[in-house]
Amino acid sequence: MQLKLSEFAVGQSGVIKSVSGEGKIRRRLFDMGITPGAEIYLRKRAPLGDPIEVTIRDYELTLRKNEAELVITEVKK
Repeated sequence: MQLKLSEFAVGQSGVIKSVSGEGKIRRRLFDMGITPGAEIYLRKRAPLGDPIEVTIRDYELTLRKNEAELVITEVKK
């Protein structure tokens, strides 16, 4: 099942399938290690849902909800 990263529940994990967006925002996500094939795990969500904290490539990363909406993942079962 495919989901946007912004739709993940805390504790859910998956594999990145694609990154949408264009220009600087897409380049920034790639520079942070958010690339197709990478495993990603949602660690925390702020009380109002923004930002979120994920683990990717053995480090913790904080993303805004609008950035997470650009990341399409395949959810692990």
